Amino acid sequence: MFGLTMLVVIEFASDVCDDDWKKFQSFLISMDRGSKIIIISKLKILARFGSVKPIFLKVLSYDEMRYLFKAMAFGSVDPAEHPQLVQIADEFVKVVHDVRGSLVEINVFADVLRRNLHVQFWRSVLNKGIRYFKRNLSIYGVHPGILIEQGHLVDISDFALHPLSMTLGEPLVNVSIKEEPPSVALAELLANPSIRPEGDFTLIAWKSRIAPHKSFTHYVTSHAPETYEGSKLEGSALPRRKRRGVSI
Repeated sequence: MFGLTMLVVIEFASDVCDDDWKKFQSFLISMDRGSKIIIISKLKILARFGSVKPIFLKVLSYDEMRYLFKAMAFGSVDPAEHPQLVQIADEFVKVVHDVRGSLVEINVFADVLRRNLHVQFWRSVLNKGIRYFKRNLSIYGVHPGILIEQGHLVDISDFALHPLSMTLGEPLVNVSIKEEPPSVALAELLANPSIRPEGDFTLIAWKSRIAPHKSFTHYVTSHAPETYEGSKLEGSALPRRKRRGVSI
């Protein structure tokens, strides 16, 4: 009987006990010696589990980010046919690169722009994005992408033209009546801020087009602007919003 050869891709968000890793690795090898494991993580310490030299992804250069953003924003459309959009895209990439923006942010905004290749729409969306970066840097002194990763709130008032804050995760479900909170796609919110639900809601920032089509969701709630004034972060993380409640 032939063994089952597998390719296992694991993403670690935290460090792993060496003994636990050895047990898992031994189990996989026992199934078939041709099986392979790929480890993905932001923690360099996990490189100790690898049997080959690790590959470290660094911040993209301006030219690399510019090429990637245009490829995703224009899709199959020739950018040369839209010189004004190319100029707007260049302006946005410069801002994102200057504040050391992430690939997730590039993906999110490119996904929004690809839906509507009109100059006025692009200018509106990218101006909102630029104000979003500058507002959070001014308030907290930290890039909003880093704030989200660490569980802090970020100000997204510029997206909806209404005082809103956002953090990683989803609103809690009202277990007693099993009511799901409303959800809105970021692309829809940027295009039409009036669709913002009353009260808390789930914001779907981006959904992968590759199976299993993972969605990047955030918890959004209204906030009073004055509560954000002068609130520079000083090393203490805000508590992360719990994910959906589960009935017991």
